[in-house]
Amino acid sequence: MTETAHPKGRLIVICAPSGTGKSTLLERLKKEHPELHWSVSCTTRPIRPGERDGVDYHYITPADFEARIARNDFIEWARVHSNYYGTSLSFVNEGTKEGKALLFDLDVQGADAMKKIFGARAHVIFIRPPSIDDLEKRLRGRATDPAHVIEERLKNARIELTRAHDYDSLITNDEVERAYKELASIVAGQLKGR
Repeated sequence: MTETAHPKGRLIVICAPSGTGKSTLLERLKKEHPELHWSVSCTTRPIRPGERDGVDYHYITPADFEARIARNDFIEWARVHSNYYGTSLSFVNEGTKEGKALLFDLDVQGADAMKKIFGARAHVIFIRPPSIDDLEKRLRGRATDPAHVIEERLKNARIELTRAHDYDSLITNDEVERAYKELASIVAGQLKGR
């Protein structure tokens, strides 16, 4: 695949291990920066109560998803628990052609795919916890996952953290307000074309 995003648009990718506080930072960023356009992923999983097509996900059939895979219309995609999830290349191309700043929440593999396709045009911000011990306390403190899921998340986090310095910006979320100010400053710079 070749880079096709229009130079007027901006691609801002947030990447972080589970439990790092990424969702909290992203929700505030989206509220305070309405000029950012959230990248809505495609999925084949059924729509859940309260979700809206085109807002939470673009809900498509497995046959449609597979046809789009064959057309190379996904920057990255994965099959998780028998459902497909993916980031649409045509969505990115259309948004950047219109001069939009697009905001993505991707894992390390997704961030790597964005960099492979768009190079420096995709600004990846990696958010890390202060330490693995702190991350483990956060995950256990949430009390939302069974022990084996927490162990899997910690295992994945250790691998992802080895990549923390591979991206354009690095934020340590040791204190939410400070981390948010740093994130907002980086994003403001990207929106101004720096």
